[in-house]
Formats: sequence, structure tokens, C-alpha cells
Amino acid sequence: MFPRDFAWGAGTAAYQIEGGWQADGKGPSIWDTFCHEKGRVFGEQNGDEACNSYELWEKDLECIQQLGLTHYRLSLSWARLLPDGTTRHVNQKGVQYYNKVLDGLLACNVSPMVTLYHFDLPQALQDQGGWKSAGTATLFDSYAKFCFQTFGDRVKLWITINEPYVCAKLGHEDGIHAPGLKEPGVAAYLVGHNMLRAHAMAWHSYDCFYRTEQKGAVSLAINSDWLEPLHAGRTEDIAATERQLAFTLGWFAWPVFVTGDYPETMRSAIDARSKKLGCSGSSRLPSFSKDEPAILGTADFFALNYYTSRNIEAGGGYGETLCMKSDRDAGEVLDPSWPICGVSWLAVVPRGLRKLLMYIKDAFNNPAVYITENGFSQVGQLQIEDVQRSEFYKDTILEVAKAIQEDGVNVRGYFAWSLLDNFEWADGFSARFGLFHVDFTDARRSRTIYQSGREYAKIISKYKCAQSK
Repeated sequence: MFPRDFAWGAGTAAYQIEGGWQADGKGPSIWDTFCHEKGRVFGEQNGDEACNSYELWEKDLECIQQLGLTHYRLSLSWARLLPDGTTRHVNQKGVQYYNKVLDGLLACNVSPMVTLYHFDLPQALQDQGGWKSAGTATLFDSYAKFCFQTFGDRVKLWITINEPYVCAKLGHEDGIHAPGLKEPGVAAYLVGHNMLRAHAMAWHSYDCFYRTEQKGAVSLAINSDWLEPLHAGRTEDIAATERQLAFTLGWFAWPVFVTGDYPETMRSAIDARSKKLGCSGSSRLPSFSKDEPAILGTADFFALNYYTSRNIEAGGGYGETLCMKSDRDAGEVLDPSWPICGVSWLAVVPRGLRKLLMYIKDAFNNPAVYITENGFSQVGQLQIEDVQRSEFYKDTILEVAKAIQEDGVNVRGYFAWSLLDNFEWADGFSARFGLFHVDFTDARRSRTIYQSGREYAKIISKYKCAQSK
């Protein structure tokens, strides 16, 4: 049995669904710029129109109602609201759009979970240094306060920043996400640090100025795989697994939930490596200033994005971390009955989610947890009757139920990724995560529910009925 007030949701992000990239005064974001450069995205695709949710919001709302969702997670486009990234100029058309979305949800008894930043930094701020610049954190705080003031009367669940790890590493080290920088060993740590500073500033702003009246909750969405040693009894693999957890999940969860600083494993490794590299008197991993708002305690719940599990084997090297075996190894070793999904990084391991939830309970003092993203992709030939994905949702939600009932994890909600097939970043439209298929060859962007969407709706209906008894 799930708690009576359990949040049954699905999620989207502004750049991935809205389109209207130049509509009604919106400014460009780093993803607009990135996608308009050759060779960045599968098939030279972009989110200029995407699902056209900017014009077809009512169609999205129909999909939400068809599923019977109690909650819907969306993100706000910073550049649609504040075209140059600052509050000097507010785009009222953008404000009107999000007012329409929020009012539409509430009219249908659907509660919004709103993400302030889901990868799409205004290009104007990138031109000034982006997340590598310490000042971006202050500008984010101003943006956050604007959103709290403008929309907070209707929002009870806020996410400040989505997956800072992905933004830092894929955007500033690997160069495969916007802004497309490749500065290994330096930029990612700086970007991650400034995102944590930005999150903490925004949380404290909400806590000081808005919480009493608005009575909402604020967190940041942290992505993590579940990790296990490839050889359970091998000391080196166990140590490598713990190290990898510190450099991924721990990087952002440890400062917020445990100590106010980075994991000691991470700090000592980077400090030592920095000294060996001859860095001028300082570590490549910045330190938090006592003159700024404290990081520790700046989350009212744990927001978790989970997709896959991996086996870790010691050996080789990646920056300060130790290398991982391939995704296919994860699928075969952890759960041989499940295949690799269409995207190369996703091996389906539903029971890995339960194990990760247990780890979070034990490591982070049993926080309230919202699973803010979880999904299974489809590539290649379209399958509306996607039996495998239907089974995925049944099996995964069963594991969440076990985590609640048998393990005592305080899970408050589950958000499927995604409501719609959408622009999946570097994969373009080639990876389909939606509960609804979107026909991108159709000017009307017609939406058709998948079998997995119907299955998820059945699950929601079943548990909602049980909760009401």
C-alpha cells in the first residue's frame, strides 16, 4: 500500500517540450545555441518546435488527465521569463504562459512540481561565463525569488536545479551537452560548486521570505545509478564502488544532507591530485565560504532521478574516480532477465531502485524521498503496444512499494519520465521515453497513448482506489 497522499506523477522539461524558441520575446538559451551548431545532436535535430507545448498546452493537460496523475513536474524556461537572465526585463508573455499552465493544472486537481533550472541557462549569462562564473549563483537566486514571488502561491513543491552532475560533467567536461565545453578535471568541479551555491541561496531565500506564507518545500534533483562491486568479495571492487558513489551521488548529496562539504573521499583524492599536478596553491575542488549561506540542510526532501544500475570493477582511471564496467555488464550481472534499452547508457534494473532507496535512507538520515524521474526508452521502429515498457512500470513500482512497506523508506511520490516523447538532449528525437507518443512528422504534433501509458494509468487508479478506502 502506498501512503494516502502519495504523489503519482510524470515529468517534462521546458526545452524538451515547449518549442517556441523565439516566440513572444523569449531569449535564447544555451541549448538553442548548442543545437544550432553542426554535429552536436543526433540528426542535427533541435528543440525549436519540439512537442510545441507552448501552443498545445491544453493537449498536454488532456494527457495528464487521461493518466489520472495527481502531480505533474514541469520546468520553467529561465530565458522565456527573463530573456537576458536578469530581472531587469521581465517577459510578461512568458509569465502569462506559465500562469496558464499552473492554473490549468490546479483546475484539474493536479499539483505542480516546478523545476527552476533544467539545463537551459540563458545564453546571455553563458556569454558572461555561465556556471563557471561565481556571479551566476547570485543571478539564479534573483531568478528564483522572482519565480517564488510570481508563482509560489500555487506551487508547493520546488526543485531548484535538475541533475547538477549531468550539467557539470556532460556540459563542461565531456562536451556532449550544452554549452559543449571540454575542460577535464577543472570546469566540472567549479560548475558543480556554483550550482550548489545557487541552490543554497535560493533555498535560504525561500525559507526567509516565502515559506511562512506559501508553505512549500524546496530541494534539488540529484541523479544517481545504483552501484555494486562486480566481484562482491573483492576488496578493490568494493572500495572502487564506494569511491564512485562519492564522486556521483555524494558530490551533491553529501554537502546538502550530511556535512555541508564534499565527501572526504572526494576531497582528499582531488586535493592530492591537484597538488601532484602542481595547481597553484589550491585544489581544483573549491571550498565553501563561511560568508555565504550554509549548504547543509538546504533540502526539504530528497529528489532522486534514477534510471539504471552498474557494476564497478577497480582498475583503469577516470579523473579521480575508478572505471566502471559497461552498461551491458550491469544488465547481465545485476538482472539478466532485463535487456539494455535503446539508449546505450540504460540497462533496466528495477530492483536497483529499491537498493538505492535503502542506501539513501541509511546514508542521509531517512529523508522524505520523491522519485522525480524514472523511465525506459524506446528506439528504432515505433511500438505503440510496448509490452516490455508496460512490464517495466509494473516491476519498478512494485520495487518502490517494497521499499516503502518492507524497508521503511519514506517515499512520497513517483514521477515517470516522461509524459511525452520529447527532445532527449544529444539523442534528439531518436529516444522515446514518453507515456504518450508524439508524431514529430505531423504539424499538429498529435499525441497517442502507449500501452505503457495505459498500464501506468491502471496502476495509479488501482492505488488511488485503495488509498480512498
